Amino acid sequence: MATNITITKDTGGNTAHGASQTPRRRLPGWLWFVALWCLGVASAMSLGFAFKLLMNATLFAIK
Repeated sequence: MATNITITKDTGGNTAHGASQTPRRRLPGWLWFVALWCLGVASAMSLGFAFKLLMNATLFAIK
C-alpha cells in the first residue's frame, strides 16, 4: 500500500478569500513592552481605586 504525499508551496496569488496583498505593519518589541506596561499600571491603579471604594463603603457601613 503506497501513500502519495504532495507538498505545494502557496505563492499568495489566491485572493479569493478577501485577503489583501498589502504588507502587515508590525509594532516593534519595545513599543509592545511600553503599551503592556502602561496597561498593567492602569489596571492596577483602577483595581486599587475600586478596592478603596469598596473598603470605604463597607467599613463606614458597619459603624
